Amino acid sequence: MSKKNELLQLIPQQGILPLFFHKDPEVSIQVLKALYNAGIRAVEYTNRGEAALANFKLMKQLCESEMKDLYLGIGTIKNADMARTFIDAGADYLICPGWVPEVAEVADQHDMLWVPGCMTPSEIIAAENKGARMIKLFPGNVLGPSFMSAIKELFPQLLFMPTGGVELDRDNIAGWFKAGVCAVGMGSKLITKPLLEAKQYDQITQATREVMAIIKSIQA
Repeated sequence: MSKKNELLQLIPQQGILPLFFHKDPEVSIQVLKALYNAGIRAVEYTNRGEAALANFKLMKQLCESEMKDLYLGIGTIKNADMARTFIDAGADYLICPGWVPEVAEVADQHDMLWVPGCMTPSEIIAAENKGARMIKLFPGNVLGPSFMSAIKELFPQLLFMPTGGVELDRDNIAGWFKAGVCAVGMGSKLITKPLLEAKQYDQITQATREVMAIIKSIQA
């Protein structure tokens, strides 16, 4: 099975895609370890600062030495050059905050999963026509589960994942899954600023396990 198809199975099975960025390489590595210890096997590191590329390379080295079954993707990819740079650095998949056709073309050249960010039916149609298999609904807190419910039947072949504003509580998460998403992207609500500042990585592991348990019970 191709890496792309493995991810298209893994992310829905996992039910959550944690995403984060931190300028400190050691903090980035420790958060990655914390997520891995919780049972996470696909993570999105976001390209949101000057240190992102250097940190990503260090994290990828860790994956290759200690976490060979972890897929490390890169988010906030906004153009083809950015995509190529992170593919060269070992990215397993690409996630965009919007619909960026040139990123899709680069990913397809490498037979790689790319997940565009969309917030209108027109963007989703354009992405689907370009070969997208999974759509990031962004920003999720603006769109809401009712948007997902309204469009789901138009796109029976696509997987959807909201990112932005997904809460930790069961009702919010259940609302999204009931509406038809395959997974939820979770960033600062899960990997919170206070936990990062206090370097309470064990708490990140615990919170992640709790969210995964909620999702498993909802999926069941």
